[in-house]
Amino acid sequence: METALQLVAFNIPYPPDYGGVIDIYYKIKALSENGISVYLHCFEYNRPQAIELEKYCAKIFYYPRKSGVRYQFSNKPYIVITRNNNQLLSNLSSNNYPILFEGLHTCLNLDNPALKNHIKLVRTHNVEHEYYRNLCKAEPNIFRKMFFGMETCKLKAYEKVLKNASHLLSISPNDNLYFDRKFGNSHFIPAFHPFNEIKSKEGRGEYILFHGNLSVSENLQAVEYLIKNVFSKIRQKVIIAGKNPPANLSHKIQQHSNIQLIANPENEQMEALIQNSHICLIPTFQDTGLKLKLLASLFSGRFCIANAPMIHKTGLEHLCHQANTPKEMIDCVNKLFEQEFTSEEIEKRRLILEDDFSNRNNAMKIIYLLK
Repeated sequence: METALQLVAFNIPYPPDYGGVIDIYYKIKALSENGISVYLHCFEYNRPQAIELEKYCAKIFYYPRKSGVRYQFSNKPYIVITRNNNQLLSNLSSNNYPILFEGLHTCLNLDNPALKNHIKLVRTHNVEHEYYRNLCKAEPNIFRKMFFGMETCKLKAYEKVLKNASHLLSISPNDNLYFDRKFGNSHFIPAFHPFNEIKSKEGRGEYILFHGNLSVSENLQAVEYLIKNVFSKIRQKVIIAGKNPPANLSHKIQQHSNIQLIANPENEQMEALIQNSHICLIPTFQDTGLKLKLLASLFSGRFCIANAPMIHKTGLEHLCHQANTPKEMIDCVNKLFEQEFTSEEIEKRRLILEDDFSNRNNAMKIIYLLK
């Protein structure tokens, strides 16, 4: 008998080139490779339909996502109400396969009576109202700030829909603690990712790397903080790499001879940048979820410096050097540039990452919940 799962994705999860869809794509791949027939339902709005997904999915359904100012006046969050689709509900209710909703974004039908007999899992990518509150704080544009503020309030109120889930799949220990206290049915399932083995190199690199999506306000806030307080105060070479950097960031970088910007690197180039760096310096000011750039840095890079919000209750604290102030970061950079990255460090990572953060192991945890 077929073991099947219906998975509702907030976006088309290919190419896997940013946090949320990376988790979805490699989750689908791992479930498929472990005998699950995945019926993928995804919203189509800014990415083309992807033939590549047919390798791992029994069938794929695409639904248009709505948009427009009028949806901002709904009492439901914009990210939820714009994914309202009657055909999706009809397709989900046409069989009794378990359903995995990816993010609060896709949970409009979670409490629908038509799905009352289904096993329903929700992957919580963040505590969404906390994530949006932090976006609001970091956003300089007044209109976007107002939108993020309204969305924060709506998401906090809407979160109670998660009581209708059979199981919640939390992406970090910190989020798991939050959701389990609130709903009592949460399981820690780390982010799925493209890494099957440790690729970190022994020895030394020649530069410090900051990497991330540079069009996201959270990453912009972090990189501008680093340029002003850390990178401009040190002599070591720095590379900042990521998607869609704004023009004003490029201008700030040009003022410093030791800082280089690499815009929109391909996946292979980004992995090479991480592998060949001496230090990945990746603080965040959002203590939500698990940042996939942290996993990328640990699977492929040498030394990793992060602040408490990046590594707090992730299970990865012992693999990083924690620095929370500019002085601590500068001191840590100077100290680590005097050291070589050793085979002992690589083995320490292998013990933790290739077990607790194994895609196969975590797929099996989900399969157990389906049964």
